[in-house]
Amino acid sequence: MAAKKPDNPYYQGPVSDHFDGMRFFVPGGEAPGNLASLLKWQFREKRHKWPKSYPSPFHGTVPEPRVEGSRMVVTMIGHASLLIQTAGVNILTDPVWSNRVSPVQFAGPKRVNPPGVKLEDLPQIDILVVTHNHYDHMDSASLRTIIKAHDPLVVTPLGNDTIMRKFAPKARFAVMDWGDALETHGLRIHAEMSYHWSARGTGDRRMALWAAFVFDTPAGKIYHIGDTGFHDGSHYRAIAEKHGKIRLAILPIGAYEPRWFMKGQHQNPQEAVGGFKLCGAEYAVGHHWGTFQLTNEAIHHPVDHLCEALMEAAIEPARFRALRPGETAEIPSVGK
Repeated sequence: MAAKKPDNPYYQGPVSDHFDGMRFFVPGGEAPGNLASLLKWQFREKRHKWPKSYPSPFHGTVPEPRVEGSRMVVTMIGHASLLIQTAGVNILTDPVWSNRVSPVQFAGPKRVNPPGVKLEDLPQIDILVVTHNHYDHMDSASLRTIIKAHDPLVVTPLGNDTIMRKFAPKARFAVMDWGDALETHGLRIHAEMSYHWSARGTGDRRMALWAAFVFDTPAGKIYHIGDTGFHDGSHYRAIAEKHGKIRLAILPIGAYEPRWFMKGQHQNPQEAVGGFKLCGAEYAVGHHWGTFQLTNEAIHHPVDHLCEALMEAAIEPARFRALRPGETAEIPSVGK
């Protein structure tokens, strides 16, 4: 008799305060909407129309091979794909170069601008971070190409390695639970909680973990969130308490309408500014907007609403920038 397959195909491990033996969850968090809610959103809510093309004036950037010393540079590729360079280390997050974020390339959300950096213009990638398994963050074609060309250390939460091994069997993985830390390339990397979820299809909801990350570098700490809801901001407070001074927060500002459906897993720009204040970061970069239409807000709304929120909070716009594909931000040293 054949052995029974495990109910969770991605991860088998002990029950914890955020894993029930089958699915991961956020203690006190809000579960993603069900099918009825999804249908209500799709058929009853008005969606702003995006332009078919929204080109970036910064397209075609060729990043520096390395950024040394106390300098810290972030280059937007598009959506949640960013190149982080500091202390001689190159970190790439959630790489998506494909034309669509979907299980197939003939349907699904389509790019309205090309990646800000061409694949062949990437510098040597040392660390590749995949925050969770949604298609706009885990793109098999891009990951396969980058892993083959660069052989980076792939840092990802529990269960996601199982998915990626199917299309990148030779990849080197560091698999992390919330609260774990590892040392590599002269950095200390911490996996932390975020209010989100995971799925690649209809039958694997929350079977792989999602996470935010703190990179403790010689040039300062970087707090990176791929996706999160805001809730009461407790996770931002926890970061400030645990990690102290943050030089840079990289925060999602898009994919937030309608609020009744999205608020549990996607913060809006006003909430992103609130999180920026609560975690005590000196500077922030906004991402997750302006490349793929996933939700109902207009393409320019995240930036418009970010500007309004910064003004209301009396925060200088230069401290929290929403980057376009190919745009580079040189992060000032803390205290300057």
